[in-house]
Amino acid sequence: MAHEIIDAWAQHPTRRHLEQPMFESLRRWTRGALPEGELPVSATIAAMDEAGVALSLISAWVGPRGDLISNDEVAGFVAQAPDRLAGIGSVDITRPRAAVREVRRCIRELRFKGIRVLPWLWEMPPTHARFYPVYSECCELGVPFCTQVGHTGPLRPSETGRPIPYIDQVAIDFPELVIVAGHIGYPWTEEMVAVARKHERVFIDTSAYTVRRYPPELVRYLRSRGGRRKVLFGTNYPMILPEQALAGLEELELDDETRALFLEGNARRVFGLEGSGP
Repeated sequence: MAHEIIDAWAQHPTRRHLEQPMFESLRRWTRGALPEGELPVSATIAAMDEAGVALSLISAWVGPRGDLISNDEVAGFVAQAPDRLAGIGSVDITRPRAAVREVRRCIRELRFKGIRVLPWLWEMPPTHARFYPVYSECCELGVPFCTQVGHTGPLRPSETGRPIPYIDQVAIDFPELVIVAGHIGYPWTEEMVAVARKHERVFIDTSAYTVRRYPPELVRYLRSRGGRRKVLFGTNYPMILPEQALAGLEELELDDETRALFLEGNARRVFGLEGSGP
């Protein structure tokens, strides 16, 4: 049976994002596949079509050196293909009150589906006080907080990506908060799985990994009765094209229910996409 596919973590990149020097280290993994120059939205849609991806959640990138992809730019991209793209916002956590106002604007005015902040980009762990107003506002608005776990591909310290103690502690402090931990969590995959098992509202997305590179601990969890409802498919496009990310999916030997939840159902439920999009 064919399933619609939702990509839980993608970017439609700006030129600023593509040409950011900190991403140079990723090119050796992608064999230079990161596109150069400005990319039309039609190119992202074409890449989705090649892999049968129905909807991509495209993320803003806000960091200490400015917006690499602003929230308003994401809203503009979504407006060009509203049936194929949905927005994930981001905020400057060094200005807590302004950050809360921007979270509200992203969700209430721009109609985004969640907020993403990357601890490694700010060189602060997820338990830092600057994150907590954002977590609280995500709880108030009923939207997921999306983040990164595992080692850092760009040449920045990886410590902030540890699931234990950081994601575990945030989930304890904010039991109502839905947390989507992207990039699997390697080399702390077992820790990430343990945290997802422990906390009802902690999820994992597989962005930045092709299927054939999924750690065995993740695959076992994905196949399990509880884990099948806790893992979301993602790419981290344009770093990895959807077609590349999905190559070898049959080798996972997922049953039909697990496959449907992994590729679509979990993302629809977690991001509140029922009745929206394709």
